[in-house]
Amino acid sequence: MDWRKVWVVTRHEYLTNVRRAGFIIMTAIVPALCIIVLVFGALFAGQARQLGAFFEKQFDVGDKAIGVVDGSGYFSPILPEYQEDFVLYGSEEEAKAALEAEEVSKVLVIGEDYLETGRVVVMSMGSGFDAATVSDSATVRAFFVDHLLAGRVDPPLRERAADPVDAEPRVLSSGGEARGEGSWGFVSTFVIPYFLSFFLIMTIFVSSGYLLQSVGEEKESRVIEIVVSSVRPVELMAGKVLGLGALGLTQVLVWLLSTWGFSGGAVVFLSATGMVSLPLHVLGLGVVYYLLGFVLYAVLMAGVGALGTTMRESQQLAGIFSFFAMIPYMLSGFLFTNPNATIARVLSFFPLTAPTMMMLRLPLAEVGWMDIAGSIVVLLLSIPAALWVGAKLFRVGLLIYDKRPTMKEIWLILRG
Repeated sequence: MDWRKVWVVTRHEYLTNVRRAGFIIMTAIVPALCIIVLVFGALFAGQARQLGAFFEKQFDVGDKAIGVVDGSGYFSPILPEYQEDFVLYGSEEEAKAALEAEEVSKVLVIGEDYLETGRVVVMSMGSGFDAATVSDSATVRAFFVDHLLAGRVDPPLRERAADPVDAEPRVLSSGGEARGEGSWGFVSTFVIPYFLSFFLIMTIFVSSGYLLQSVGEEKESRVIEIVVSSVRPVELMAGKVLGLGALGLTQVLVWLLSTWGFSGGAVVFLSATGMVSLPLHVLGLGVVYYLLGFVLYAVLMAGVGALGTTMRESQQLAGIFSFFAMIPYMLSGFLFTNPNATIARVLSFFPLTAPTMMMLRLPLAEVGWMDIAGSIVVLLLSIPAALWVGAKLFRVGLLIYDKRPTMKEIWLILRG
């Protein structure tokens, strides 16, 4: 391979596309949206606070008081701190009349057997949504706890019973080292690797779009016939992968940096917090998997995408690899509780899912070095194989115009 020619192709692809109006417009969209959000935020900050307070009130106890019919005796009289939000009625009929007159938003009917059953009838007008969500209201929960314990326990104990747990996650490795100390530290432990895996997906989508567009345009204009007469297909593919990969990386970096800058450094602060509690080997391995994954996906997308006779066909073919990269995200809910499950380990050794799977697993648990070494070796062995397959498909695909080759023809191409 002549790396001088590869560099020429890389430089040409990058400089040609970075000056396109379409690229500039798409790159400027995210910073422009950030500016619009900041301007609107500054202009309507007061209204936004009022709107937020309104919705908070709506999703808590509503803008009206809640009626209470107490058949148990535990909620009479209503404690002074709750008299603004709750109104006690002597009978169910009286409470129904107040509800129909819209004096209260809903009525809680507490039976005599409440202590044994916990059953509370919630009456509301029109919609049953309020009744279904009343138990999720922090104010309602505090109302019940405080009245049940009033006069029976000390006020500090009563307050703690209403809010019994403020969890501070702390994960111990096999060596006894704690990581993720504090709630923010624990959350930020996941931010950087999760961000890297998401960054990989974004780069793949953006770069593959430019790559397929470039190949499609050259095939349709027949310029590719002239190009392949002066440069080998493998050199052309390598140059396009590097040049358009750098182009996609540039665009994604502009989007992310503009978002960070306009966010007032909040994301940077969170990342810095994560750096403190995140083991360095996890961060380093995240970068390794990102680079290996990008090269593998880009080479395969270039080879398979070249087989398409139209831009749409090329995108459909290359989309297969994007789907594989997304599989670990589809399992992310399961991974949070079982990061070392069998299916997670199996996908860590499959080349097309290994990069994103390992980047998601690493911050969630202590992953064995056998899994880490094995997945890296699999990726290192897969890249030359992908380059060989991609180069063969790319070479043949460049000159296909009329119809897409069948699976049998593709197999013959690879064998030949």
